[in-house]
Amino acid sequence: MTSRRAVFLDRDGVLNEADVRDGRPYPPESLDALRIAPDTAPALALLKDAGFLLIVVTNQPDVARGTRTHATVDAIHAALAAALPLDAFFVCWHDDPDACPCRKPKPGLILDAAAQYGIDLAASFVVGDRWRDIDAGAATGCRTILIDRHYRDRAPASAPDFRTDSLTGAANWILQS
Repeated sequence: MTSRRAVFLDRDGVLNEADVRDGRPYPPESLDALRIAPDTAPALALLKDAGFLLIVVTNQPDVARGTRTHATVDAIHAALAAALPLDAFFVCWHDDPDACPCRKPKPGLILDAAAQYGIDLAASFVVGDRWRDIDAGAATGCRTILIDRHYRDRAPASAPDFRTDSLTGAANWILQS
């Protein structure tokens, strides 16, 4: 029986600051451009101390598009892993036309992590800054938290269980739930 609880975290706009242009978020172009959001480490420490697995689930379609290299994404993940108490990274390297089951809003990344780590999805949470994160979380039965960055983006098909403006707000709500 699965009994572990997890917080599934999107990367860009949640753990690190996204580059917002014309109301749309973009990932850092290089390791040098990576900026971990100031509240990330303390918020994750609270969740880790409460016994949650912290798993990054991130779409990285720029690799498929040829505008980022696999090595650049891996270097960013290594830097995040060195600075933050993260347990694992699950990455979709595809773009929408690939129609893969792992690209959010499809739930493949979350389902793969849950199977690998024995996670109880009904006792877990998804934290994201875009509709794709919320819809993927809802599809798995996780509770969902939208960090609202006020992007020019569509709304999720499933309303988030909680909406906040920071990872600290998300962590506090999770700990009270």
